[in-house]
Amino acid sequence: MTDTFTLDTFDDFLVMARQQSEPQRLLFVFTQRELPDGSTAAMKRQYEAGHGGHLAPVVCVDKAPEELQDFAALARESQETVPAWDVVFAAALPGLAGQWPTEDATNKALENMVEQVRQGSISGYLTFNQLGETLVLDGG
Repeated sequence: MTDTFTLDTFDDFLVMARQQSEPQRLLFVFTQRELPDGSTAAMKRQYEAGHGGHLAPVVCVDKAPEELQDFAALARESQETVPAWDVVFAAALPGLAGQWPTEDATNKALENMVEQVRQGSISGYLTFNQLGETLVLDGG
C-alpha cells in the first residue's frame, strides 16, 4: 500500500515539510502582479480587468517549518515587510545527515529562486494565493 498526500493548501505543505527525515528550510518569494514596461493599450485594458501582467518578486525569506504555525502566521508576518502581495512561491531546501542547510546554501537557493521567478521558470515551485490555497499558474 502506498501512502499518498494531497497538497491543496499551504498548511498541507507545512505538514509535509515537518514529516521529512532531514531538517528543512522553507523558501518563499512573495510577488506582486504588475504590468510590464512597453505594454500595449490592449495589455493595459486586460491588466485593469484583472488579467495578464506578470508576477514580480518583492521580497524573499526562509523559515524552518517549526517557525510557522500555519499560513495565517506567514501572512501576518509578511504584512510587516510587504503589505500588498498577490502570489507566494514556495520550496523546501533539505539538509543532509541531520544537519540544517547552511546559511550560504540557503541564500544561494533563495537567489536562484528569485531569478527563476523573474524569468517565469516557475514549474519547480509551489504557488499559493493570499488565502494559502495552491494555484496553478500558466505563462499565458
